[in-house]
Amino acid sequence: MKFQQYKKEEYLNLPDKPGIYKFLNDRSKIIYIGKARDLKKRVSSYFTKKQLESRKTYRLVSEIRKIEFVIVFSEFDALLLENNLIKEFQPKYNILLKDDKSFPSICITDERFPRIYSTRRIDKSRGEYFGPFTSVKAMNGVLDLIRKLHKIRTCKLNLSKQNIRSGKFRVCLEYHIGNCLGPCEGLQEENDYSEDIESAKQILKGDIAIVKRTFKEKMQKASVDLNFELAQIFKDRFEFLEKFQTKSLIVNQKITNTDVFTMTGGEENSLFVNYMKIENGAIINSETVEVTKRMNESNKEVFRFVIFDLRKKYQSTNTEILTNEQVEEWEDIIISQPKIGDKKKLIDLSLKNSIFYKKEKISKEEVKTPNQTVLEILKKDLRLKNLPIHIECFDNSNIHGTNPVASMVCFKNGKPSKSDYRKFNIKTVTGPDDFSSMREVVARRYGYLKKEQLPYPNLIIIDGGKGQLSIALDALKELGLYGLIPIVGIAKKLEEIYYPEDNLPLLINKRSVSLKLIQRIRDEAHRFAITFHRNKRSKSLFSSSLDTIKGIGPKTKNTLLKEFGSIKRLKNSSEKELTDLIGKSKANHLIKAIKKGDL
Repeated sequence: MKFQQYKKEEYLNLPDKPGIYKFLNDRSKIIYIGKARDLKKRVSSYFTKKQLESRKTYRLVSEIRKIEFVIVFSEFDALLLENNLIKEFQPKYNILLKDDKSFPSICITDERFPRIYSTRRIDKSRGEYFGPFTSVKAMNGVLDLIRKLHKIRTCKLNLSKQNIRSGKFRVCLEYHIGNCLGPCEGLQEENDYSEDIESAKQILKGDIAIVKRTFKEKMQKASVDLNFELAQIFKDRFEFLEKFQTKSLIVNQKITNTDVFTMTGGEENSLFVNYMKIENGAIINSETVEVTKRMNESNKEVFRFVIFDLRKKYQSTNTEILTNEQVEEWEDIIISQPKIGDKKKLIDLSLKNSIFYKKEKISKEEVKTPNQTVLEILKKDLRLKNLPIHIECFDNSNIHGTNPVASMVCFKNGKPSKSDYRKFNIKTVTGPDDFSSMREVVARRYGYLKKEQLPYPNLIIIDGGKGQLSIALDALKELGLYGLIPIVGIAKKLEEIYYPEDNLPLLINKRSVSLKLIQRIRDEAHRFAITFHRNKRSKSLFSSSLDTIKGIGPKTKNTLLKEFGSIKRLKNSSEKELTDLIGKSKANHLIKAIKKGDL
């Protein structure tokens, strides 16, 4: 089974749409299946630091090598598709839905004076099924609604004409309390009962506009009559109908053993085709492929070939094919292009997947070209000898000289290379001296690269004007690297670019993509430095506040810092939390200090 697939590190490229996702290990075996209202947000959450603190999540993520997904129309559809796939593949990290338990449906029996009841077993010989329902409460509410609107029998009696005529049955309590009109004794005509059943079917199909209008009118009338209890009852029913959802494209009992194919055009000679295999009303396979025309074949010819190939690949014997394009008829196979109804919605869903796959394919190809173009423009604008594939940018951060730090961010091929980012604690400078701090970090960075014989960047960017740039140049001169690495400074106010030993700045067009790249790199260096400084300052304030408290040593301070991170969170913690974390004696010292205002 093959769905639209991404490598593990490409999870941020997933769509922000509802769907299901599957995690595969290095043997391409499914280890987890999940649903999402937003695929990108949900899958990304697995890779956050907080999530990885969970041992189970960490183990799961460590095994992921590929991610597959299918886009659906709603979270409801995603839930049902997840249910089907977990039961089929039973991944080891899915702890739920491994049994034969299914979502419940509502059945209208195929008998004289049909019954309406809920069931988890689908037996089409018994009658017509509606659902499934993801909420038992919602389903029971719908059943209750139907029974209050219409007098539907709940007994299992065989109400044949002969049995009723012979007077075999007697009305029960349901008749006496007004929930049934007594068809068992012939007190209700079959035609009247059938009309109620048809009305119930309309509600279950979602055609509830007339029913809603009736409820609204009755609610308003009861309100005018000051019968507020009755008005509330109709109001509840009206709101219940608005929330009511019965149908799903993912599990539709009326659509069985069907193949769905949709085609969308690509660039030049390429086409994108999505395939969905439907069995027993559920999607069990989905794949999107790109096809490149080699000769002058028509789109119809290519489409027909892909349909044949994918059906063979998935061993499909389905006798119905739904498509969005006209295809030549095959013997014993019905090919149709639905224009309305649930089958048309399946076409729309398939097309949604093929269009997304096409957009992703095109965008991935475009990513390479624009970045290369931007770097070439930057090379031209800055008059560089080589393409600036590797760029490093420095920034300082301090408040009134406290906790001075610096940062270096790295961009490769026009993109952030976060594994190459570096943080610097200022070691040789006292007080708010940005110039000396810049000299120190530049000297440390390139002194290290020189010592370890590591490659130098193609461009250094200094966040600052002529002053900051000249200090960085001094550091490079002391290392004997001046002239070997191109370096520029960017002044914040006018976004002017300064060259070494050049009094006049270079003014790049404000709309230039090269200036935008420089600004982006500079802003990232600033963000990284500010974040580092804020964290260091918080730790410093936290530690210094705890230094005055009796019984709190360095080890306990580190424990409290790791757990709470700030004085505010520490103060808001409970006595039990503190006791569990550092013991009763130390917790008492802390609580006393908090009450006295020493913390």
